[in-house]
Formats: sequence, C-alpha cells, structure tokens
Amino acid sequence: MYGGSPGIKDPEVLTIAARDGRVLVTHDRKTMPTEFGQFILSQTSSGVLILSQNLPIGEAIDAIILVWEASTTEEWINQIMTFPF
Repeated sequence: MYGGSPGIKDPEVLTIAARDGRVLVTHDRKTMPTEFGQFILSQTSSGVLILSQNLPIGEAIDAIILVWEASTTEEWINQIMTFPF
C-alpha cells in the first residue's frame, strides 16, 4: 500500500501508486474519489482505500490487515473503498 505526501497532487500520487503496483491508502474523501474516477478512464489503478481520519489507529491497522487478508490483488484493480463503510 502507498500513502501520499502533502503537497503532491492526487493524479501524481495515483500515478506513482499504479506504477509501483500498490493500493493507495488515504484520508482524502473530498477530492480523491473524483480524481480516481478520472484516473481510471485512461489508466489502470491498483486500487484506493480511503480511511476515515477519525478512525483510531488500531482500527485503521485492523482494516488494512483485513483488506490484505480477505482480497486478492486482482480484486482491487480500478476499485475504491471507504472505511468505515
């Protein structure tokens, strides 16, 4: 999984994650869904997992582990999911 860095625009973070074959983990519920939708029109994404910024760190870790254990790489291609649901 790949976490973005402040100051890097969404399309660039999506490109880096896709290039590296990583699921992008972010708190950005505001702009990422739209940017992701635009991105997958012309490129393939390894997926995006949006975690609530209010989610306690332990629950965030549990969510990431659950996703990792319960899904395959192929299931995440061009998919976006928010947690909590």
